[in-house]
Amino acid sequence: MLNIINKFFSKRQESNSMRIPTVHQVSNREEVFLLKFENLLIGELSYKENEWQFKYSDEFKEVKDKYNHIAGFSNLNKVYRNKDLWPFFQSRIPGLKQPAVKEILKLEHIDASNKFELLKRFGKESINNPYELELV
Repeated sequence: MLNIINKFFSKRQESNSMRIPTVHQVSNREEVFLLKFENLLIGELSYKENEWQFKYSDEFKEVKDKYNHIAGFSNLNKVYRNKDLWPFFQSRIPGLKQPAVKEILKLEHIDASNKFELLKRFGKESINNPYELELV
């Protein structure tokens, strides 16, 4: 009975009844988010094999004097690497104790400890800053 309920509420791929894989199931594949401000590509956030990476785009580097750098990412030429998601991006994920968020996690079968899945689901826009985060 539980399997029937899970199948009913799980997201489905277009022509396949299998559940969309989580990042834990595809850890060898790189997942990429683009960070944008209006039409400007600020940088790229990627996740692969339990490591986050952030780097500024060449497009942003060309107009660097017109915009502030992102807090925590002062070096435009560095590829930042970390096992933990940086606070700038973490702040895009809402509090997981909120009833509405709990309901979404339950209905969409999102693991609350999986930062990639949380960022994918909730991180596109934020009240904390004007940037947009788009999964490629």
